[in-house]
Amino acid sequence: MTSSDGTSTPSQAAPVEQQYAPRPATPGWTWLSLVIGAAGLGCSVMLWQKVDGMQEQLARQTADAATQATEARALARESQDLVRDASAKLSVMEMRVNEVSLQRGQLDTLVQNLTRSRDDTLLVDIESAIRMAQQQVQLTGSTEPLVATLQSSIKRIERAAQPRLAPVQQAMEKDLERLTQIKVTDTAGLLARIDDVVHMVDDLHVKNSPPVPKELRQPLRTAPEPDISAADEASSPAQWQWWVHWGQRIWFGVREEARDLLRVSRIDNPDAMLMAPEQAFFVRENIKLKLLNARLAVLARQYDAARADIGAAQASLGKYFDSNSRRIHQAQAVLAQLQTHMQASQQPSLDDTLTALSTAAAAL
Repeated sequence: MTSSDGTSTPSQAAPVEQQYAPRPATPGWTWLSLVIGAAGLGCSVMLWQKVDGMQEQLARQTADAATQATEARALARESQDLVRDASAKLSVMEMRVNEVSLQRGQLDTLVQNLTRSRDDTLLVDIESAIRMAQQQVQLTGSTEPLVATLQSSIKRIERAAQPRLAPVQQAMEKDLERLTQIKVTDTAGLLARIDDVVHMVDDLHVKNSPPVPKELRQPLRTAPEPDISAADEASSPAQWQWWVHWGQRIWFGVREEARDLLRVSRIDNPDAMLMAPEQAFFVRENIKLKLLNARLAVLARQYDAARADIGAAQASLGKYFDSNSRRIHQAQAVLAQLQTHMQASQQPSLDDTLTALSTAAAAL
């Protein structure tokens, strides 16, 4: 008989054998038990192997998971770095976008201001051109620069096609029509005539100047010289005619010589006759200065002062110079024409145009 721990007991073996001797053990159950034990053992082995495989697989998976976790942590760190870089770049981009937005806003404002101030710039240009043309009118005395400026400004306003500038155009047209009706003194012609008289002063003869030389004096009419041969052949009346002509020749010759030695004239101004040659030089220079002062007065549009200086020059010419000289008459005639042509012209006014420009500029 077998004990619970698998050992047999001899003392009890015999009775048991004797007790159970008549009934033999069944071999089928033994084999079945063996088969079942073998199957259980195989299953146990298989289960053990499966568990071992599962443990190995679990270990591998754990190692893989650990590796993946390490890689994931590395990737996470890289991702964090990338996120930080992306955040920094995004911040920079946002700053740039804000700057671009600000610049765009400023550019839009500038474009709007430029668009809004285009008319204002046009008005400023027109006003500057008109004021410059007014200065040219003051210098030259001609309204042509101002007329040309107004015509050009009217064309610019028409090209702009802005209804708000219509009053400015109307004011310019009115001023242009008024300018075309203004009579302006020919300043250039007056200055040229004054210069001609200034150049003539040096060639004028004073009253106490020496007589004109014989070669420059107009020859007097003398009797023709008679033909002596013809007189011999003629009768006595012809001889008498010859003697008459010969006497006239002698008389004219004596008179010419006496004229060179003695002159008789009327003295209305003793100062002019007693004037020395040096004083005559200063008289000429004084007349030139008066004419130059008149020239400056004409340039300054001070026609009253110019007429006064020309009148003083006329008085000096009549007082100190020979009134019978052709050059004196010519100079006096030119000065008289200057006195007549000098008119106190009024400076053309463009108040309507300037007022319209100011109003239009204030309305923009």
